[in-house]
Amino acid sequence: MSLEEAFARLLPLVEGELQEMVRASHYSLSDYYGMMQYHMGWVDSDLKPVKSQGGKRLRPVLCLLCCEAAGGDVEQAVPAAAAVELVHNFSLVHDDIEDGSHYRRGRRAVWDLWGAAQAINAGDGLFVLARQTLHRLVDRGVSLARYQAVGQALDRACLLLCEGQHFDMSFEERLDVDRDQYLAMIRRKTATLLATAAQMGVLVASDDPVLAARYYRFGENLGLAFQIQDDVLGIWGDEKHTGKSTATDIRDKKKTLPVVYVLNHPDERLPARQLLDIYRQPAPLGARDIEAALTILDRAGARQYAEEMARGYHAQALASLDECKTEGRALAAQENLREMAASLLGRTT
Repeated sequence: MSLEEAFARLLPLVEGELQEMVRASHYSLSDYYGMMQYHMGWVDSDLKPVKSQGGKRLRPVLCLLCCEAAGGDVEQAVPAAAAVELVHNFSLVHDDIEDGSHYRRGRRAVWDLWGAAQAINAGDGLFVLARQTLHRLVDRGVSLARYQAVGQALDRACLLLCEGQHFDMSFEERLDVDRDQYLAMIRRKTATLLATAAQMGVLVASDDPVLAARYYRFGENLGLAFQIQDDVLGIWGDEKHTGKSTATDIRDKKKTLPVVYVLNHPDERLPARQLLDIYRQPAPLGARDIEAALTILDRAGARQYAEEMARGYHAQALASLDECKTEGRALAAQENLREMAASLLGRTT
């Protein structure tokens, strides 16, 4: 079974669980839950149903595939997969407010439509719904011990996610961010939730902590590769594929890996000073400064550096997967995970 077929098989399970959880408990709350449903991609700004525009649902499918690869029943793991997706979306609602981003997935952000205060409340609701969704694991026959392990993993991920966002926001006003600080930030902000999605799937299926740790490392390295690839796309991506203007991250002076590389590169001191001068300008940067920054990054080989690092983390992810011996149907799920890793490294959006 191909990865595309796996998504077709697993996504309806996730969407059904999500829609069951994110619904108004009373008609008087339809506007409140409508904001969440809008963010999830199920309704438009008038709260009328639309064809789903809710993103790739990468994390819940990763959770279910890891459960299957560990020999588990994906039906049991659906609440865990849905909880991961709700946490991811809670963080996006809040990120848009904190970053001042007016658009999400090609549509106006929740806060841009309904105001920051209502969006904060909607994001908080998604967070609580994630916890409530986890309780449904017991209804699916998951043991209390495994349920508790899954809950502890998700709680830890939520805290790390918030720590990563703290780092990311603190970097906005700094020009001394080095590679280790950058990696600490993306490990928390991006990689942790992918790692935990993989880990949670295994925790539903197995009591083996070593196996869960191996799949966690797989997801973590996959997440690091994913974010670095996203950094590349944010500077050199094709606008037709990404839906964003070229060099958006440069315009907003984000401390992504290519920029951090140049600012800390010992053999490129002149370009580093030039880039520092550009980044001292108020954001957003103008077209001339963006073009100058791109020239500096290209001359320093920043894109090649970032892409090579992404390939390195991709290789580490596959190495962790190789440690997880499996057979039968579980082997097919593991092959889907390999295909997922390859698709993330080679993506254009």
